[in-house]
Amino acid sequence: MWKKSASGNPKPRVPEIEGDSNIRPLGLTQSRVQFARVSLALASFLLPLLLLISRDVVAQDKLVGSNVDVRTILNFKVSPTAVQNLLPPGWELNSPTSGPSEGANLQVTFVDQQEAENPTGSQLPPVRYVLFAVPVKRPGSEVSGLMLFAGLSPGGAGPYGTNLKATEHVERKIQYEQSASTVVESWEFQSEDGAAVSFQAQFERGTILRNRSETRTYSQVKSGFFRIYRYEQGVDVVRAAGDSTDRLQGLTFKAIGGKFGPLFDGSERLVSVVSVPWYSREIYLPVLQ
Repeated sequence: MWKKSASGNPKPRVPEIEGDSNIRPLGLTQSRVQFARVSLALASFLLPLLLLISRDVVAQDKLVGSNVDVRTILNFKVSPTAVQNLLPPGWELNSPTSGPSEGANLQVTFVDQQEAENPTGSQLPPVRYVLFAVPVKRPGSEVSGLMLFAGLSPGGAGPYGTNLKATEHVERKIQYEQSASTVVESWEFQSEDGAAVSFQAQFERGTILRNRSETRTYSQVKSGFFRIYRYEQGVDVVRAAGDSTDRLQGLTFKAIGGKFGPLFDGSERLVSVVSVPWYSREIYLPVLQ
C-alpha cells in the first residue's frame, strides 16, 4: 500500500514485525513471517526424527570385525556342471561377462592376514588360509555375490562353516630392482583327511590400482547366511583374459581331496591371476543374523 507524504510524493509503507518495531525486513508481510516461524518449528521437530531414521538404517548392518590382508587370487574356468552341482537350490552361476576374469566360474583366494580386530578394536591373531568360491546370483532378483563352498585354514570351519582344519606354510618375498620388481610366493595347506592345496608363483610387479567396493559373500552349507564386506584394496592384474600383457613368469597349482577332485580334473583353465598387495576391510552382518 502506498500513501502520500506531506510533500505529496508517494511513500512506501514498511510492514512491522510484532514485538520489535525497530526491525524492518524489506518485502516481508506478516503472513510470510508467520509462515517462516511455522517452517522453523516444523524443521526443529522433523530433524531429530530424520536423524533417528538414519541411525536405524545404518543399524541394519552389525560390525563384527575388520582385517588387513595380502592376497593372491586365481580365477579358473572349470566344468559348469561340476560347479552347478555345488550350489544349493535357488542359485545359479554368474560368471563375469567382461573384465580380466571374463568367463571364470571358480575363484581361489590365498589370504595372508597382517592384522585382524574384533568389533571392539581388540587385536586377534592373524591367520593364513585358502578359500574356494563361486560367483552366483538368484534368478529373477538383484541378489548376487560369491558363495564359499570349501577352504583350508588353521582356524577350522570359520564363520561360513566351509573350511577344513589344516596346517599351513606360506612364504612370500619381493626382489626389488631398478627396472622392475619380482614377487615370489609359495603356499601349502594340508588337512588331516587328505585334502591339500599347493600354489607357487613368480611374477613381475605391475601398476597397482586402488579401488573401494562392497560385496556380499554367502555360505554353501549355512542356508541364508552371508556377510557384507566393505573394503579398499590395491589390485595388480598379473594375467587377464584376452590381454596380451602377461607378467606371470611361472605358476604351479594343485588341489586334491575333498570337493576339489571333480573341479580340478585336468580340464580346468586358468583365466586370470590377481595380486592384492594390500586389502583392508570391515565385516558386517545384516541385523537379522
